[in-house]
This record gives sequence, structure tokens and C-alpha cells, in this order.
Amino acid sequence: MAESIRILIADDHAIVRKGLRTLIASETGIEVAGEAGDGVEAVEMALALKPDVILMDMVMPRQSGLEAIQQLQEQGCASRILVLTSFAEDEQIFPAIRAGALGYLLKDASPDELLQAIYDVHRGEPSLDPSVAMKLMQEISRPADLPPTEAPLTEREEQVLRLVARGMSNQEIASALVISQRTAANHVASILGKLHLANRTQAALYALRDGLASLDAQ
Repeated sequence: MAESIRILIADDHAIVRKGLRTLIASETGIEVAGEAGDGVEAVEMALALKPDVILMDMVMPRQSGLEAIQQLQEQGCASRILVLTSFAEDEQIFPAIRAGALGYLLKDASPDELLQAIYDVHRGEPSLDPSVAMKLMQEISRPADLPPTEAPLTEREEQVLRLVARGMSNQEIASALVISQRTAANHVASILGKLHLANRTQAALYALRDGLASLDAQ
């Protein structure tokens, strides 16, 4: 039997935490590993509990969700982060994605949408509210401060980018292309560097924009 997906809920509203805990308790295969009421506590508990997925609010006391995400990335935390917030402003979305959040969902999402987002993020697949995805697509379509490098992506890098867009981890990419995991990681790093992208979520959106991948790709 597969192990349950362990969730850390980080939100400063007790009623929200209770609602999320009740929802998660109703779903077989997902369990709450802990709760945090502010950003500082979120970082401490994430490092101590090592949950699979963190549901991260953006506006919390002592330390914001963005600061918590940045700190967790600096600490090398392997937990996947799904932002769950009421805010869809650009100044919230873009920094969170750049900092390493793999998903961004609004609190008016349905229970089924939230559960699906948890499963997606746990698998390493970006999960974005449709309005957030549109904002990110528009942002990536704007001219960048730095133009993409003149060196085009190699054929292998395009293959890797397509697999990144499908939510594959470096290990899964390595297996699919029969290369080492280190080589896969080097290809991903090269792609991000050439395209001046911050992370895999931005790379996936870039692939969608340029027609290298599609939303219905299996």
C-alpha cells in the first residue's frame, strides 16, 4: 500500500486550518503532518517534519509566505510548496513562483480542485489557478530584461524541456531518455540559464507558449 502524502498546513487563520484538516481527513492517501500559524513556525515545522507538500498562505504574521518559501529553498527543503491564498496580484504570484512554489491556488477553489492540486504538486507537476496561469503566460510573453542567449536549445534540451513541461522530475527524465540523473539535471540547468528562467514552472510555461508542449500532453 502506498504511503500517504504528508501535508503541512501553514495559515494564520485557525478556521482555515480546521477546514483544510477536515477536507484532507476525508481523502484516503493524504494526511496532515502538522499545522503552522505563521511564517516562522512554517519554516521550523517544515524542516522538522519534512512533509511531502506544504500548503502555504502568503500573508502571515512574523514572516510572510514568500519569505518562508525563500528560506526553505535556501535550507534545501525538499518539500513541494503549493501556495493557497486569497491574493492573485502580480506582486504576490511572480515572486512566489520565482522563489520555488510549484503550485498557486486561490482559496475560492473547490475542494476537488485543491485535492487535485495536492496530487499534482506531489508528483512534481505545476498546478496553477487558471487566472494565475494566464498572468504567468502573459508575463513570460513580455520581453525579458535579458534576451535569451544566442545559443539555441539543442535537440536534447528541447526533449528535456518537453518532459519538464509534463511535470517529470530529473530522475524520471533520466529514465525516459536513458541518461544519468546528473546529466538530466545539467540539461535542466542549461535550459534555465539559456532562457533566463527561474525554475521548472517557468520552463513549463515557456514550453507551452512556444508550442513545445500542450496542456493535453500525456
